[in-house]
Amino acid sequence: MEPLVEMELSRVLIREDSDQQLIFLKEVDGEREFPIVIGTAEALAIDRRLKGIESPRPLTHDLIFNVIHGLDGKLEQIVISDLRQIMVNQVPQFTYFALLIVRHREEIVEIDARPSDAVALAVSQNTPVYVAENVLRDAGQ
Repeated sequence: MEPLVEMELSRVLIREDSDQQLIFLKEVDGEREFPIVIGTAEALAIDRRLKGIESPRPLTHDLIFNVIHGLDGKLEQIVISDLRQIMVNQVPQFTYFALLIVRHREEIVEIDARPSDAVALAVSQNTPVYVAENVLRDAGQ
């Protein structure tokens, strides 16, 4: 795997006139920043958590954490691991890929996740977020 760069959520941009919302990740010890397009539900979940608004029932990222914890695992970090061009309805789009890095006893388990869910989980559990250097480089182009 490429070297990892620690990032932090710097902004959540919610636009009422669009189904596509933006989160921005910024390098912790640097100036690089990039946006990730996410859905409205995920953006609202992240925004609510940042504002300290609790949900009366578990949201998706709460469920993920509860499953990890219930299976005696520990979420160690989130990694935005790849940026790929994929075809959606014959239109090329760039899509980020993320991993939940979970320690289960002595084993490290990598779980494929959407970046929006992974970042929501990171925000809710105060888990560090990293981005592969090649992804950060490609995102800036």
